[in-house]
Amino acid sequence: MSRSTAAAALLAACAATACSPTFNWREVRAESGTLRASLPCKPDKATRQVPMAGRQVDLHVLGCEAGGATFAVLYADIGEAGRAGEALAQWKQATLANMRATGVREQPFLPPGGFALREAVQVVASGQRADGSKVESHAAYAARGSQVVQAVIYSDALKPEMAAGFLAGLRLEVAA
Repeated sequence: MSRSTAAAALLAACAATACSPTFNWREVRAESGTLRASLPCKPDKATRQVPMAGRQVDLHVLGCEAGGATFAVLYADIGEAGRAGEALAQWKQATLANMRATGVREQPFLPPGGFALREAVQVVASGQRADGSKVESHAAYAARGSQVVQAVIYSDALKPEMAAGFLAGLRLEVAA
């Protein structure tokens, strides 16, 4: 087999198995140890205080950019498991309002370890960034106990395969 044929075969094998220099998928864990996610790049980490479910909470963010998209996993402990559905609904509404969303499509979402809540959903929407440019998003909302999670992708042109691996890698676990 010639070098060019071997290179073409390797490239085809990579494409078939979704390996890509653009998306270098890796598993990351939340500092709390109760959340695992797959991100296509090395994430930056941040924490800030936000109002959620009637109280101030620390919102933790793991996020990165790859392939023209921003991938982020955000999580917080709201302190009361009974308010998780309320928190998810408010979070979803705030996200959609912030991007002036249109064409919103929604379906149930239940990652491994997540609680079956009516508000645990996947949401695909189009909208606008703060500068008025077009943005598409695919977000998922989930909870386990008092921990609430949003996994979201923002891109100019969202491809379904971007969300597939990202959302499939989300897992909520019992604290050790």
